[in-house]
Amino acid sequence: MEHQKFEGERTLMRIHIGESDKWQARPLYEAIVKLFRRENFSGVTVLRGVGGYGSTSRYHTEKILRLSQDLPIVIELVEDTERIERILPQLDEMIGGGLITLEKVRVILYRSGK
Repeated sequence: MEHQKFEGERTLMRIHIGESDKWQARPLYEAIVKLFRRENFSGVTVLRGVGGYGSTSRYHTEKILRLSQDLPIVIELVEDTERIERILPQLDEMIGGGLITLEKVRVILYRSGK
C-alpha cells in the first residue's frame, strides 16, 4: 500500500470505547480498524488500557482480583482532516457509546516500514 508524503498539518483522532463493545457480532475495535484499512487510511493503532471509567463512572481494571471483560480501548490515527470528516458518519453509526476527539497535529516525520 503506497501513501503520499505525509508531513505537515494533520488531524489526530482518538476513539475511546470499551473492549466488550460490538459491531455486527464482532469486536467494535476490529470493525473500526477494518473500516480504516478499507478506506486506505495511512495507519491506526489500538491501545488497550489497564484501567479507566467512562460516563457510567464504573471503574474497569485488569487487576487479578477482578478480571474485567470491558477494559478501555483507545484507537488513534493521524490523517487529513477532510478524510476524517468524511468517515465520521460511519463511525457515528457504529459507536453506540464512546468518545471521539479530534485535534490538530503537525507531522514532522513519517516513514513507512519497508
